[in-house]
Amino acid sequence: MASLFFISLTFLSFLKGATCATFTLINKCDYTVWPGILGSPKLDSTGFELPKGSSRSFQAPTGWSGRFWGRTGCTFDTSGHGSCSTADCGSSQLECNGNSAAPPATLAEFTLGSGSQDFYDVSLVDGYNLPMLVEVNGGSGECASTGCVADLNRKCPTELRVEGGGACRSACEAFGNPEYCCSGAYSSPSTCKPSTYSQVFKSACPKSYSYAFDDASSTFTCTGADYTITFCPSLPR
Repeated sequence: MASLFFISLTFLSFLKGATCATFTLINKCDYTVWPGILGSPKLDSTGFELPKGSSRSFQAPTGWSGRFWGRTGCTFDTSGHGSCSTADCGSSQLECNGNSAAPPATLAEFTLGSGSQDFYDVSLVDGYNLPMLVEVNGGSGECASTGCVADLNRKCPTELRVEGGGACRSACEAFGNPEYCCSGAYSSPSTCKPSTYSQVFKSACPKSYSYAFDDASSTFTCTGADYTITFCPSLPR
């Protein structure tokens, strides 16, 4: 299945009075983060500025499917035009307008169940740029927190490190080999196995997706919950 929860659910935007989940994004980094959002149906924003210590919440209808990420090193003018040094969405604007993050990017992915389980994960399949934690509020089921709270930029192998050290590429992006990208002859769980590079990610962040077929230990479920997504969460003691 890989760590992709993008299901075309545009028709759900026409539903009225559906149960909603609240997503709250919190920035605990020592600097401003510019979150990006891609999903269907579209939420109130697709990209915005989140200063240090601030938060913002969004309502998402049942059946919503999408992802959140944090852009860093952004410069936008007064009209909202600009770009970011990591996880830029290529829109040249503050709003991502239907574009996803350019790798490397830490991704929080969700599919909200229609009267059933939500599925969620934190993925490093496209590399890493920020520590991220997903916590569950309410709901029923296992409802475990997940994420990557380690600073993988410091642990990043030299050959994967982005110039300036602000992000860590995946082996797929860095080398393009089918065995790293789970493509071609390696496009199934039986043929695409963890690599030395994905194991670096998995060792640091055991609950996160480290490569495309890392489902068993990286996909989580809950029913009827709200979610908090924290950038740069406090490290466990």
